[in-house]
Amino acid sequence: MSDNTMVPLAVPAIGPREIELVTEAVTSGYVSSVGPFVTQFENTFAETVGAGYAIACATGTAALHVALRVLGVGAGDEVAVSDFTFVGSVNPIAYQGASPLFVDSEPTTWNMDSSLLIEHLTERLSRGEAMPKAVEVVHVLGQPAQVDDLLQFCGEHGIAVLEDAAESLGARWSQGALAGTHTGTAGTIGAFSFNGNKIVTTGGGGMIVTDDAALAARARHLTTQAKVPAVGYLHDEVGYNYRLTNLSAALGVAQLERLGEFVDRKRAIAARYDAQLPAVGIQTPPRVPGLDATYWLYSALVPVDMGAQGRDLLLKYLNSHNIGARALWRPLHQQPPYQDARRLGGAVATDLFERGFSLPCSYELTDEQQDRAIDAVKSFFGTSR
Repeated sequence: MSDNTMVPLAVPAIGPREIELVTEAVTSGYVSSVGPFVTQFENTFAETVGAGYAIACATGTAALHVALRVLGVGAGDEVAVSDFTFVGSVNPIAYQGASPLFVDSEPTTWNMDSSLLIEHLTERLSRGEAMPKAVEVVHVLGQPAQVDDLLQFCGEHGIAVLEDAAESLGARWSQGALAGTHTGTAGTIGAFSFNGNKIVTTGGGGMIVTDDAALAARARHLTTQAKVPAVGYLHDEVGYNYRLTNLSAALGVAQLERLGEFVDRKRAIAARYDAQLPAVGIQTPPRVPGLDATYWLYSALVPVDMGAQGRDLLLKYLNSHNIGARALWRPLHQQPPYQDARRLGGAVATDLFERGFSLPCSYELTDEQQDRAIDAVKSFFGTSR
């Protein structure tokens, strides 16, 4: 009798080590934002990604918000940001009263088209127009962005670079000027997420990383309600209750110990899909030499001639066969709060949304479950094309 239970899209892998450390945190009495696991998680994370400093936060969105604030982004400023990304990448820009400039994706990596942005900003410079306060590059779906030229341009013109590495823990550049560098650590400041479906989870949480001691100190101050130490309830500016709890950090410490095996498994799952899906016309995710992706969510594209309608039919078919699958993000320029924002291009981001879908890729996904997903995709194309 065949197994027809639901194959989930992406769920966390919680084992004995996670239970051990969370239990230790509970029994210690340190369950809120003060406790040894917070410090341990920050120190280990900084070492893992090669950053000078790491500041744990309640969410990845909170990490982006504080990062923008310490970069001095405020009302009336402009921040260039990837168009094809989750809405959590742009909302913190709005929190600061700043305006986004959406930048289309490049087909090669699905990330921000840096050449398009550089061309635009070069034209603005020739007209004597103001530059963005910052550029927020998102490493979507665990794929490092191609940023060498962008980093050089921003450095020459005093533009801060914020990396949204929420989805790319474990990803690195392995060629070029950034060879050996972990995503999130190439720019001025970086932000990560530990939501429940991320490669490493704390249930919900985030991390700010930077090599700048002053930015790190300010970020830590802001995440703790801007409380001045050793004075007693004196707060010298408006801060936030954004600290990660000791309970969550305990889970993060245990998860981080397994990062290598998590990444290896994600890549193995991606390789099995890559070997099978092109036979029915599926465009597999980017594989670019020098960009060591983690394939956080295994995401692919239906054939061009199918478009959004065909993608939706595929999702309906897969879900009816208990295969957890979902669409990719709607471009930010199509989101109601941001429809009037400035943008550069948008056709590539729109195409990625209309044809994109994600398949089950949990760490504990079995080969049998993955074969069910593959067979379901093949079955759909066998009956509809």
